[in-house]
Amino acid sequence: MNPQMLLSIKLMGMPIAELRERIEQELEKNPALELIEDKITVPLEDYKNVKVISGSSRGSQQASDEHRRFIEGALSRSETLQEHLLHQLQLEPVDKKLRIIAESLIQNLNDDGFHKEKPQTLFAKEQPRLAEAIKLVQGLDPPGCCTSDYKEALKVQISLSPFFIEEFEINHIEKLLDELELLEREKYSVLAKKIGLDEEDTHIICDLLKTLSPFPGRAFASASGEVRYVIPDIKVVKENDEFIINLNDDVFPVLGINSNFEKFSESKDAAARNFARENIKEARLFISHLSQRNQTLIRVANAVLEFQRSFFLNGPKYLAPLTLSDIAKELNVHETTVSRTANGKYMQTEWGIFEIRYFFTNSISGAGSSGSKFSKKSVKEIIKEIISDENRLLSDQEICALLGQKGIALARRTVAKYRKELDMGSSYDRKIRGGLK
Repeated sequence: MNPQMLLSIKLMGMPIAELRERIEQELEKNPALELIEDKITVPLEDYKNVKVISGSSRGSQQASDEHRRFIEGALSRSETLQEHLLHQLQLEPVDKKLRIIAESLIQNLNDDGFHKEKPQTLFAKEQPRLAEAIKLVQGLDPPGCCTSDYKEALKVQISLSPFFIEEFEINHIEKLLDELELLEREKYSVLAKKIGLDEEDTHIICDLLKTLSPFPGRAFASASGEVRYVIPDIKVVKENDEFIINLNDDVFPVLGINSNFEKFSESKDAAARNFARENIKEARLFISHLSQRNQTLIRVANAVLEFQRSFFLNGPKYLAPLTLSDIAKELNVHETTVSRTANGKYMQTEWGIFEIRYFFTNSISGAGSSGSKFSKKSVKEIIKEIISDENRLLSDQEICALLGQKGIALARRTVAKYRKELDMGSSYDRKIRGGLK
């Protein structure tokens, strides 16, 4: 991979705040590059002083207040698990093919760090190096991600621990994880007999397990560490029943070539002429890569808009199933290009500011866009609405029946699962909280 291609890929993956920092570095480094216009009057480092309000842009705001609304609408969040893992992956000395497989695996992880879909189903054909890629991601921080469940996550963390290097102990861990109730009650003597170790060794293994995370991704995602501010790259505006997609002009600086360097490029002094021409060449390439990044971003955003038109018309509960593959096929590009373009980029809509990756969601049947017409996220929104509007306490089975009336076939246990993921208690819990009598 040549340096120019590498630069293009890096710029493609940068969210706007990072991109602006990179542009500032280039302006300092290359005297041929010139800042022609920059509408931002508040330095990015000063965004922490801006009061953050709701991301929604709906309401009585006037067009003349658009710039202020954009500033106020900037959302704060911690780095996502995917971003954290992808940044580390970029530093790993691995070849392109392995990196592409690993990127797909990372994008397939849920907030716990577990696979959303079975890794084998992510690829059109068999990947001989899939196991190698899984092991690579499992070893990144936080360790234990890219696993099927908490048991596998703990096994991986144990295997990576410098304190456990003997193979046989993994087998004992598996037995121990089948006796979690005894482990929680610290019944070490009973556990020792069940797993075939003496009580002292059992106690040591249990103590180590307690230092590990059964849900490695969740601990990272819920961390309240440093908060950074995100700014939408794309604005979607509805005008005369049509949606218009624009780059956020408030944050994209306009670059050009310094006119003095154009003159120096024709100088009779060979050293000055070569210096000017080399810098002009680099400046033009940088501007070209920025333009390519922005055009790709607009193309991806436009494709997302077409696939998710119901969302843009009616709101989050109308989000349809959509995969990276759907967009890649529509635009005739590789899935990794779509993934890199969507990651960390935000879109300002009538319904609020959303990460572009938000619009990619599996169907409730788990078959992606080829399955049910209802996405998991939209179904969760509907469940949330049902519970919020209930005038009497509804059981999961009753919620299930109401969903059925809307053409959404879900098992009661799936309703319960989604309700828990929404952090909404059971009917009994809701009654205890005093929501309804």
